[in-house]
Amino acid sequence: MGDLKADIDKESCSRSVNETVNGSHQFTIRGYSLAKGMGAGKCIASDIFTVGGYDWAIYFYPDGKNPEDSSMYVSVFIALASEGTDVRALFELTLVDQSGSGKHKVHSHFDRALESGPYTLKYRGSMWGYKRFFRRTTLENSEYIKDDCLIMNCTVGVVRTRLEGPKQYSIPVPPSDMGHSLRDLLESEVGCDIVFQVGDEAFRAHKLILAARSPVFRAQFFGLVGDPKLDEVVVKEIDPSIFKAMLLFIYTDRLPDIHEITGTASMCTSTNMVQHLLAAADLYNLDRLKLLCESKLCEELNADTVATTLALAEQHQCSQLKAICLKFAANPANLGEVMQSEGFRHLEESCPSLLCEMLKTFASGDDNSSLVSSRKRSGSSIYGLDLTGDGGAAESVNPNARRLRRRF
Repeated sequence: MGDLKADIDKESCSRSVNETVNGSHQFTIRGYSLAKGMGAGKCIASDIFTVGGYDWAIYFYPDGKNPEDSSMYVSVFIALASEGTDVRALFELTLVDQSGSGKHKVHSHFDRALESGPYTLKYRGSMWGYKRFFRRTTLENSEYIKDDCLIMNCTVGVVRTRLEGPKQYSIPVPPSDMGHSLRDLLESEVGCDIVFQVGDEAFRAHKLILAARSPVFRAQFFGLVGDPKLDEVVVKEIDPSIFKAMLLFIYTDRLPDIHEITGTASMCTSTNMVQHLLAAADLYNLDRLKLLCESKLCEELNADTVATTLALAEQHQCSQLKAICLKFAANPANLGEVMQSEGFRHLEESCPSLLCEMLKTFASGDDNSSLVSSRKRSGSSIYGLDLTGDGGAAESVNPNARRLRRRF
């Protein structure tokens, strides 16, 4: 085991990232006709512009760059105008259509990067471009020249390569301990300014923390009809253990350990606690706690608890949990045992409309008989609805769990 850990510690990784730093420059030539006759190889240069840490310039040759072309073509080049060695770049030259129709003449290296790769300029004065950029007679009878003026856009993309790898020196940062610190603050009662009397127990807390976490507490202490001087509240709707669990969530943002609070490892007791905690979360508009409770109830779902959980989901508008309960209860592999549970009899008395929905769910699933048969043979079921996002959640049926009547 020690050798395996040593091998894992030796693993490393790195990544080479190639990207371009892009920039553009517009070069306008007014009085184009006066530039004609300069002679082959002579150019009009743009102002110098900077892209990717290098200076660049556009060279326009009205009579062409090659004497052999007898001034039949205009030439356009982009030149490296600063010191540099093996500068790799992509280029794009655009002759602007001044008619407004958008039919620009574009010569782009960016579109062909995968075919030939970037162009390498060896040193200052190296150029990329076209000796025969445009036939001159065609250019002079086109929409690219208007009022003896032509406009060119140039885009340069300088290639940069960087290596990403593990840092040789680093300072480890531990995970946040805010929840632990706030729990310590709650348990120490330092700075507490509100007392909740819940049954025979009293709980001290901090109004500002409660108001920051719950809209209900915010309205109670600091709302238009709230009393910021309030120092004691009597809570009648919630059991003391449930209120304690809710306070722990408010301070830590985590679902408390139900077994630690109840002092028992019983699944039925845990489910009952989470069901009541969900009701408390709904009462105080603690949406994250409510969703955590839904997820926990989904994990603990079985034939004894599904009926009461379904009634709870209906009462507190938990649509995802309700859909899972209906699928579980309507499954032919579970339906018989569910109907024999005490929770089902409670469901018949308190929420008869849910029985109709369960029947509809059963009927809609009856069409896929082969799937039902396979589920019966395997002795387990799969429910494809996840409380936290798209995906599936596998649930195992526990026929040996104790039955417990619950009321909400």
